[in-house]
Amino acid sequence: MENGNAALNIVNEEHPLVAINSSPLTNEEKIKKISYHFKQIMQTLGLDLNDDSLKDTPDRVAKMYVKEAFSGLDAKNKPKISLFDNNYKYNEMLIEKNISVYSYCEHHFVPIVGKAHVAYISTGKVIGLSKINRLVQHYSKRPQVQERLTVQIAEALKAALQTEDVAVVIDAVHFCVASRGIRDTSSSTITKHFSGRFANAETKNEFLSML
Repeated sequence: MENGNAALNIVNEEHPLVAINSSPLTNEEKIKKISYHFKQIMQTLGLDLNDDSLKDTPDRVAKMYVKEAFSGLDAKNKPKISLFDNNYKYNEMLIEKNISVYSYCEHHFVPIVGKAHVAYISTGKVIGLSKINRLVQHYSKRPQVQERLTVQIAEALKAALQTEDVAVVIDAVHFCVASRGIRDTSSSTITKHFSGRFANAETKNEFLSML
């Protein structure tokens, strides 16, 4: 289990971050700093921060960024991985599908919303089902691009389970497409990662048919 969690730090380092594991700021210091700068943005836009509805918005946004939307940037928040012996000798694929994805596009800081479908084939260990969801949530809670998010989830699972037999598919709507620019509300983006036995066409097709 320690190897799995240690490997998550390696995955973290693949993100474009500055000293992810050694930030000089506490969460409260981050909130204070973000609140100050967001207040400047709002005032620059011409908003009246004396208004009852707006006066606490900088603090609310700052707390949301640090404690919720971007909490995956803090390595301390990575989920602890619980592994169990595969006592039932189950050797077929295990699929956790329709996992909610809520992330933010790193290009415009607007939402990415969709579903992740994750599968693996045990080589002796199984992971607690909720931990798969937590891994998806952890890497989603960062400014992201969907391609990177897909790979990070897959690599984290492979490291934790010590197997290459992992598949990840994400189908998501990008609000940088839906709410601005082209404003196409009907399109979605699909990314996928197949490794190990899932790279085999028969296994891959079996997985996809169950989605």
